[in-house]
Amino acid sequence: MLAQLLILSGIVINGMGTLSYVLGTLQGKIKPNKVTFFIWSIAPFITFLAQVSQHVGFQALMTLSVSMFPLSVFIASFFNKRAYWRLNIRDLTCGLLAMIGLVLWYVTKVGNVAIILSLISEGLATFPTGIKAYYHPRTEQAWPWLASTISGVLTLITITTWNFANYAFPLFYSFEMFVLFVFVQFELVRLVSRE
Repeated sequence: MLAQLLILSGIVINGMGTLSYVLGTLQGKIKPNKVTFFIWSIAPFITFLAQVSQHVGFQALMTLSVSMFPLSVFIASFFNKRAYWRLNIRDLTCGLLAMIGLVLWYVTKVGNVAIILSLISEGLATFPTGIKAYYHPRTEQAWPWLASTISGVLTLITITTWNFANYAFPLFYSFEMFVLFVFVQFELVRLVSRE
């Protein structure tokens, strides 16, 4: 019961961060990379399907939420004329890997293959937003990335069976969200060091 409460708390915290990010996007304060958020809505969904096939349990809900929340940002980005939409070879590669992950999972029924490919896709999709967050942190908001990190960490705390299907996505997700948080939150350190 405590594990489920922690996971649900993490999902709610992440949802609040996402709502803040969506509102910032609609107001034009945040400029999300559409390609990143589109792929972030696909890759975790592949992982979610693979986790369900491997009977991961309640922790898979966090992965499903991590798929749905970026989808809301992706949709909101169409109402922000300044949102980035730059389709390049890296973005196409990410999308292709996400699709290959889904096909391989369906054909092979090997969930870990889908999880690995979706993690690669998720990581590659993070690059455009990571680069933007590092060089243009004022086009982002820090606390939603921290909320996402907390969600991942709370899910990690609940894991009792440490196998790849259970820990791979929340661990990777926590790490990548924390890196984005640091890039945005500590922009002043970089600005001062440049002077």
